[in-house]
Amino acid sequence: VVLVESGGGSVQPGGSLRLSCHGSGFTWSNYAIAWARQSEAKELEWVAAISPGGGLTYYADSVKGRFTISRDNDLDTLNLQLDSLKTEDTAMYYCARKVFGGGDWRPLSATEYRHRGQGTQVTVSS
Repeated sequence: VVLVESGGGSVQPGGSLRLSCHGSGFTWSNYAIAWARQSEAKELEWVAAISPGGGLTYYADSVKGRFTISRDNDLDTLNLQLDSLKTEDTAMYYCARKVFGGGDWRPLSATEYRHRGQGTQVTVSS
């Protein structure tokens, strides 16, 4: 299982970024995928998740209405559109695959989503 994130960077508050994650080594369309983030001062936070077919999604309250998760099962790619960014969104963002295929994105936990990429850094500052 290989997950590679891209798209991070530095933006001012109110700005936007689009993160991507490409998966390989497994049948992408069989698995729920999630985005998690971690900053130095906080524990791992599950930001968003999407079911294998893309029909069911989850958003943390902290990002609801500002972030949009999507996936392209033809390209084995997961995206996260980050809009109206805040300084508190600064973190390393990780793409994570659920251990078992099928079902939807639940439950969200470090145990259920053990496969992760190396992360991409998002920094929001003025």
